[in-house]
Amino acid sequence: MTDEVDGRFGTPLVDEAVKKAAVAWVGVAGGPARALWCVPSEGSLLVVSGPGEQAAPGLAEAAEAQVTLRGDHGGRIVTWPARVTRLAPGTEEWATVAPTVAAKRLNAPGAAADLAQRWATDGCALVRLTPAGEPAAGDRLPDASLAEPPRAAPVVRVTRRPFRLHRVRRR
Repeated sequence: MTDEVDGRFGTPLVDEAVKKAAVAWVGVAGGPARALWCVPSEGSLLVVSGPGEQAAPGLAEAAEAQVTLRGDHGGRIVTWPARVTRLAPGTEEWATVAPTVAAKRLNAPGAAADLAQRWATDGCALVRLTPAGEPAAGDRLPDASLAEPPRAAPVVRVTRRPFRLHRVRRR
């Protein structure tokens, strides 16, 4: 059973999963889901993407997405439709939220305020993912693993044969 509060649909399972989320699998427009770093905020998830940050093709322009969250033991526990809202730099909401998200960004160079300023000027997108419909959980989740082959990436290298210090003679 979902309850609508301030335009946000939620269930106790979704609310609890969102509170504990650090990574969410987000799919946009029927595309493959991507693992994205996120920050929980008031029953929603905040995600930053763009230059110098994580890649989330199509998320900044999307109106909706599918979000999958894992449980305490790493397994998928809930998938829910999300309303995507892009926060605009210079707004009151940006001024409140961006520094908070920047402070939680690991391994970021410089201060949180400088990072939030870079997001605003470099074309990064800060989006809010808000539950917007009936979640799939328990027996409503697919039985299959939904595993996909690895995507091509520029960082993949061909594996070379191991180096041998000495020659092995065969008899």
